[in-house]
This record gives sequence, C-alpha cells and structure tokens, in this order.
Amino acid sequence: MSDDLGLRFLVIGGGPGGIAAATAAAIHGAQVTVVESTILGGAAHLLDCIPSKALVASSMRLDSLREASQLGLDDVAMPVVHMDGLSARADAISARLSQGVGELLESQGVEVVTGRGLLTSANTAVVGERTLPFEVAVIATGSRPWEPEWAAVDGERILTTRHAYHLPEVPEHLIVIGSGVTGVEFVHVFASFGARVTLIVSRQQVLPHRDPEVAAVLEEDFMARGVTLLKGSRANGATRTADGVVVTTEDGRRVTGSHVLLAVGSRSNIEGLGLETVGIATSGGHITVDEYQRTSLFNIYAAGDVTGQLPLASVAAMQGRKIALHALGLPVKPLDYTKVAQAIFTEPEIASVGLEEADARAEGRKVRITKVPFAANPRALIQGNPTGFAKVISDPATHVVLGGTIVGHHASELIGILALAAQGRMRVDVLVDTLMAHPSLAESLADAAS
Repeated sequence: MSDDLGLRFLVIGGGPGGIAAATAAAIHGAQVTVVESTILGGAAHLLDCIPSKALVASSMRLDSLREASQLGLDDVAMPVVHMDGLSARADAISARLSQGVGELLESQGVEVVTGRGLLTSANTAVVGERTLPFEVAVIATGSRPWEPEWAAVDGERILTTRHAYHLPEVPEHLIVIGSGVTGVEFVHVFASFGARVTLIVSRQQVLPHRDPEVAAVLEEDFMARGVTLLKGSRANGATRTADGVVVTTEDGRRVTGSHVLLAVGSRSNIEGLGLETVGIATSGGHITVDEYQRTSLFNIYAAGDVTGQLPLASVAAMQGRKIALHALGLPVKPLDYTKVAQAIFTEPEIASVGLEEADARAEGRKVRITKVPFAANPRALIQGNPTGFAKVISDPATHVVLGGTIVGHHASELIGILALAAQGRMRVDVLVDTLMAHPSLAESLADAAS
C-alpha cells in the first residue's frame, strides 16, 4: 500500500490508458475520479478497434465456409451478409465491454463523472459547474479518425472508419485510401463480404513501414481476392457524385466507385482541455511527455493516443498502470517500446514484436534470422491454412531473442510467445527446448528458433 493513501487522483478520459491508471491507483489507495464524455472504455477503442475486429471475425468465418470443400465438406450453404446484423453485433460487443468497465470502476470505489474535463490550474479541473481538485491528473482523451481537407466526409458515401460499421448494405465498389494497418484490415473485410475493392497505395507496397516480405504475402492474398492495388498514388480528392464517388490522385488518376473509406490516420483529442491555460507543452498535435509519461507539469501525466506514441490499446493500458505506480511513488520502469507486440487482423494475420528484419538490415546490425514456412507445419496443413511463415531474430553472439514476425493463421495469438521471449531476454535454445503441443502452430516457433 502506498504512503499516499487518499491521494486525489483525477483521470480525464475513460479509455484503456485512463481506466488502467484509475484501477491501479485505486488498488493502491488513491481517491480516484474518472471523467468521460462519450463511452467508458474509450471511443477509439470501442468505436474503432473493437467493431473492426468484430467485422474481421465475421469475414474470416465467411472465408472458412468458402474453403470448406478443401476439407472434404461439400454443399455448404453460404450465408448472406447483412450489414445491419453485423453492426448490431459489433455495437452489442462494445456495449458489453463498456458495461464491464463501469462495473469494474464501481467495484473499486472509483467515481465516474460524465462530461468534458477542463484543466483550470495545476491542481484543479472543472466538469460543467463542478470543480474537481487533484494532486495527480492523467490526460487520456484518445483520438478520432482524421478527416483530410480534400474529402468532404458525409457518412454515407465518403466515410471514415467509424461510418463503415453502420452501412445499410455492402458497398458495390469500395475505394480505400490508406494502406496502413487500418486500411488493409478494411480491404480484407469488405473484399470477403463480396465488395469490389480498390486500394490507393501511396508507396510501392502496402504496409509501407513493414517488412517487404510481409507486405508481399498480403498483396498476393489481396490480388487473389480480386482487389485492385493502385501503387504510388497519393489521393488528393474525394468527391461525391450523383450515384457514387470520384477519387483523384496527385499523379492525375481518377477512380470511380460507390463509396470511399478514409483510413489515413487519426488526430489526438487535445482541444478544449485547457492545456495552454495551465502550461502543458504540446508538439505536432500531441502532448509532450517524458519516459514516465509526465507532461511539462510534474503532477500531470498523459497516456495513450494523445501522446503520439504507439497508438495501441495495449500500450495505453501499460502506460496507465505505470503512471499510477510512478505517481504514487512506487518503483516502476519506463515502458520499453521496442518490445511491444503488434498484430494486423487480415487473413493471413500479421504479427511482430521487437526487432524486424528490415530494420536490422537498414541499421547494418548483425543478427541471426531463422524462418520456417507454415506449409511445413502439420496443424496448418490440417486446418487448410498453410500460408505464411514464422521468423525469429536473435543476437548471433548472445543467442538472445530480439524479436520476430509471424504471418499466418492465429499469428496474433502466437506472437505472445515471441513477446515473452523478447521481454524475458530468453535465448533461442529455450524456445527450441520447449515441448510445444503436437500438432500445433506453436511448434513452428520452436522450429524457427533452431
């Protein structure tokens, strides 16, 4: 228990970062208040991440049914995609998760105040007409989809990701702008649902910041689904027409479709918080923080998307927990961003942790790279999902696992093994000597480490 028993701990924003900070502080005896203006659990999390993964789950089930004949199952009835049903399911999942967050906070004695928090000094904030004094505050107000000036978003034909979950029907021809993580996930979803999809790729590969080998596997899958890839095309206009949309690019190309989906990044929700009033520094639209997530005011911290660091719910939650411990004077180490596991929920899934091959080569770093294809894995063949590979990167001198990449079925679950190995600085022989279940996809990680 902390010596700071009863410390007034204010959290502005009830997303993964804010909730983790609140619960950790409450466990250690702080008097915690959470201020949230939209939905407990976080808008970026419950209105973006969770619904998109719900659609991904449905699209993957569809893919499984289409491939049933490969497993000796014939005459399998194909379901009809109903967007209203998919939307209702996604909404129900988000609502249940939000309810769970509320129940958790209530069980820990955390007060929840509905509204928008405004900092008025280094030790006070207001919500409406109520003043909330604090000794420690955490800003975790998240982010929202970015709407570029050249696209007049209307929620009907010109869409952000948040509009994509509530379409009345599957688009006839969806143009996706943005080939990062969010963009490729939506390409997979709507191509699986039967839409014609065109992806505008501003660089020469999808996932421009990822290993080219990984991008090549995903591009091959997209082309097999009939997706059109327009590479080297940076969009500069999206206009609604009488019955659809027209997208223009900087190199003069025009693409017509029924809908356009903007997956071009996000903007931090830092407006209207009183940051300028109290003297909290910002840079590039984000709140500036140190290695312990402290802002320019020593007693006010920031977590999650508002900091401009890795925009992942897992990162925000870890930041929140560490903030609570640091603020209460408990021992804590700064978060090591080089060991964050990340996943992309396409099919095949893509997951990575730690050092990637492309980065190692760009840095001229000496590494040992070992890889095995899932085509050699019994479980992958049994399931009918032999696409992809498992790659392990280690230090040739110490044999310590530095990271790895997995492309294939359930990669998002398998990456946890490599994340644990990298975090624990395990040697590759630990993976090699671990007796995995047989037959299992995890066996490929032991094979890849050898």
